[in-house]
This record gives sequence, C-alpha cells and structure tokens, in this order.
Amino acid sequence: MLLIGNGTVLTLGKSNQVIPKGGVLIQDTKIIEVGSTQDLQTRFPDAEFIDAHGKLIMPGMINTHMHLYSTFARGMDSKSKPPKSFGDILEGLWWKLDKLLSIEDVYYSGLTPLIECIKTGTTTIVDHHASPMTITGSLFALSKAAKEMGVRAAFCYEVSDRDGEEIANEGIRENVDFIAACQANPEPMVAGMFGLHASLTLSDKTLAASSEAAKSLGAGFHVHVAEGKEDLEDCLDKYGMRVVERLEKFDILGPKTIAVHCVHIDDHEIDILKKTQTQVVHNPESNMGNAVGVTPVLKMLEKGVQVGLGTDGYTCDMFESSKVANILHKHAAADPSVAWGEVPQMLYGNNPEIASKLFGGKFGELVEGAWADVIVVDYIPPTPLNANNWTGHLLFGVSGRSVETTVINGRVRMLNRKLIDIDEVAIGERSRELAQGVWNRI
Repeated sequence: MLLIGNGTVLTLGKSNQVIPKGGVLIQDTKIIEVGSTQDLQTRFPDAEFIDAHGKLIMPGMINTHMHLYSTFARGMDSKSKPPKSFGDILEGLWWKLDKLLSIEDVYYSGLTPLIECIKTGTTTIVDHHASPMTITGSLFALSKAAKEMGVRAAFCYEVSDRDGEEIANEGIRENVDFIAACQANPEPMVAGMFGLHASLTLSDKTLAASSEAAKSLGAGFHVHVAEGKEDLEDCLDKYGMRVVERLEKFDILGPKTIAVHCVHIDDHEIDILKKTQTQVVHNPESNMGNAVGVTPVLKMLEKGVQVGLGTDGYTCDMFESSKVANILHKHAAADPSVAWGEVPQMLYGNNPEIASKLFGGKFGELVEGAWADVIVVDYIPPTPLNANNWTGHLLFGVSGRSVETTVINGRVRMLNRKLIDIDEVAIGERSRELAQGVWNRI
C-alpha cells in the first residue's frame, strides 16, 4: 500500500471535498480510501508513506489532444518563408517535419514530452500522430515509449490523402492493427483510436474506407475539425457542405469520437455535434499561435456539447492551457465575467469523462475505486481554500512546474521532483542527436 498524506487534499469531482491534513490511500492501481492522514496512518501503519508537507494532493491532469512528435520542432529552422496563413504553417513546418521521422525518431519524440508530462503532473494523454514515410509500427513505438515512462496514453495515426492513396491506406492499416492489438490485450494504460487528419486532406473514398474500418472495430475517431478557414472553404468548394456536415455524412461523428478545434463552425454544426454526442477538444494556445480564430466554446457548452481541453502539442502543461483558455475567452467576448466556470468544467469535469470512455474506470477524482493518478503540488494557499474557491487558487497560484510528485496507476513516476527509474539525461542526449539529424535532412 501507498499513502500520500499530510497535505491539503482536493478530491475534485462530484465529492468536491477539501481535506486539511488529508491523505490518499492506494493499493495496486486504485485508490481505496481518502480521509485524514492521522486516521489512515493509524489503521494502515505498514503503508509506504509520501509526506506532502502541507502541500496540495489532487488528481493528475488529463490532456485530451496532444502531438508528441511535434517536440522535434522545438528550435528547428524549417527553412520556409514566414507563414501568412494556417496552410503555410502546415506546409512549411508540420508537413516537412513529419515526413522525415524514422521509427527511432518517433520513439524518442515520444519519450521526451512524456517525461515533461510527468514533471508537469499530466498523467493521461490522448495523442494524434503523423509520420507518413514511417507509418507501419509508429503507434506501437509510441505505445512502447508511454509504457516505459508509465504515462497513460491513447494513440491514433492521422490518415490523410496528402501523400497519395497508398500512404492513406497504410495509415488505415496502422490504425486497424493498433486498435485490434489494444482490444486483444486490453489494459488500462493504453488505448487506440482511429485517426484522421482533416476534411481538406481526405477524399470521399478514404473517408468511406476509414469509416468502414473503424465501424468494424467499434472504434471512435480523433480528427481535426475546421481548425483553419482553409478546411471550411475547401469543404464548401468541393462538396457544397460544411465540415461537420461532411463528417456526419460519413458516420465519423458519435459519442466515441473526438472532434478537435471546431473553430470555424456555425450553430447548425454545433447542433449536429450535440445530437451525435461527439466530444470536442479545445486547444487555446495552438489556436492563438496559428492565428486561426477563437473556438465558440462558450456557445457549445451552453448548448450541451461536451468540450474538453487539450494542448495540440503546444505544451505538456495543462495548468498553463487552462490559464490561457480563461483569458482568451474573456478577451474574445470582451466580457470579464465569462470562462470562470466553463474552463474548470472542461479540464476537471469533461476531460475525466473523455478519458473514462477511452480507458474505462474513474478519472479526475480522489475517491474510492478511482485510478490512482495522483499529484502533489507545491502550493501553500495564502488565503482560505475551500470547496467553492479552489478553481481560483489553481488558476492563479499553480503551474505545471509546481508539481513535486506524480503517481500514475499507483506507480510513483516522480518523487520530490526526482524522476523514478527514468534516465532523463541519456534520453535527452539521444533525442537531441536524432532531432539534429532530422533538421539536417530538411
């Protein structure tokens, strides 16, 4: 048994308790009890003890849209002209990088951000991968990296026609093979989804084939939706319909599907997302950095669409993403009263529900029976902290680098800022060598 105690426990979730001098008792992969540290230590004296020293004990963070491979772009000269549009960014940066990745590149591009996830308290991610010249085995390489680092992760390969039909079909096969492997040997740490890039790079033929393949496996999709205006304009010009309408036509939407971004959608499309129970994931920093616009998050939430929060690879720090989401929607609406409740709902309410659909089990709450994904955060509140104001404390007082200890699935991955059984120096050295090799090939 493991007892994380002597801290201020934020259970979050429906229980929504703040327990001073509280503790969380873990057995194997699950939480078995939450309460006062003194009581738990008295009844379970042999449990291994992690002393939080009065700091916060709370559920691990969940990132519902990530691109691990994008890590290899940090500091890279893409040798392209400065972008003037989102299309320029795709062609001048991401579609250059992803074509150059080898299997070892894919593996190490996963290891390094997974370490950052641990160090910033992100215990679960939903990744979206692309390496069109190295498709076969890429999801298995990323899965290997996630297992070695001990981070809970779902993976998919983004099918696209941008490099021809043969490569598109190889992407379909990689999704099918990985999902089938996950289904044949189910485990709570790895899951598979069916990846698609976006409407503007997918033909009707490929969409139909992908839909049929996913349906045969009972799998959901992970797809970029109307991220830039280019996606909408392409769909209107070629097919005479909007992006969400086209995806609905091919049975891509549904309660197992994640529709990412949804920046350029209208009220009718929001109604379709609601009707089909499709999950949406908002990525505020990426949308701002790519200058694609502001997702109508507030309107979607008001209409009952389940909207989660991701990073799109922009960062591994979900505390950071939530801060940006809060100020972005205030700024866009010119209304300082909005986003106080909506952003915490996305991160602390909807993300756990999205994760539960993928992996099964209870996420996002320190309660008996939930997965033992727990973090200790270096934050001693300067003002009273209670069940009604903890969101303000986390918003203004906490960042990912405040995380001191990270436990995932009952396994300690970082203790007092020291990674456990992970050679970060060696991984970083090899990662830099491989990244330089990729850069040299541009």
